[in-house]
Amino acid sequence: MLIELKDIVKNYVNGDVVTRVLHGVNLKVDEGEFLAIMGPSGSGKSTLMHIIGFLDRSTAGSYYFDGEDTSSFDDNDLANIRNERIGFVFQSFNLLPRTSVLDNVALPLMYSKVKTGHEHKAKLALEAVGLGERLHHMSNQISGGQKQRVAIARALVCDPRVIFADEPTGNLDSKSGATVMHILEKLNKEGRTIILVTHDLDVALHADRIVTIKDGQIVSDKKVPDGERLHSKEVKDEE
Repeated sequence: MLIELKDIVKNYVNGDVVTRVLHGVNLKVDEGEFLAIMGPSGSGKSTLMHIIGFLDRSTAGSYYFDGEDTSSFDDNDLANIRNERIGFVFQSFNLLPRTSVLDNVALPLMYSKVKTGHEHKAKLALEAVGLGERLHHMSNQISGGQKQRVAIARALVCDPRVIFADEPTGNLDSKSGATVMHILEKLNKEGRTIILVTHDLDVALHADRIVTIKDGQIVSDKKVPDGERLHSKEVKDEE
């Protein structure tokens, strides 16, 4: 068991106003799973991902990562996990502007225990997502689909066990979205655990399992039958 949540509660407090977002969520994720988390806007799905990805802490409940109770982890412990064991891909790409594709991907290595070979590792990560010929392009000189692939390469560069993808196709056209999903499927087949947040059923159907959250609670947790699971093909860049 890689991830286990027990009775996770998340409240946000603003003065006398308490906003209750998650209400006792229980969830288990095995190593190597491809999990999609679905739900309408305001359901709590992104908050849940932020807690699982150590971007936020729960108000109550227990979170076990790789068998460790994370409740005692301090900010440095959480930062080390984010840098060394998990990677993030966001809808808005979050790339540094006017900075090369290679430097964007190498950035997480500056904060890691890896002290040498940063450029080589970044190049390998970019080749893994089909961007080996775009190393020295500026991030503002490539397409949206290519930007998301750079973001995936950046998530890969520290060799994480889990990749979190928050609406990774939300800003992309259908062809670029298909390529991104093809890459995530490939990474999962190679053994990576993928946790995907989406509101799009066609995107969620690429996963092994779909968890649906509504009003801060899991209302459905189902395996995707092989006959219903979707698969994407890589779409080559046009030169």
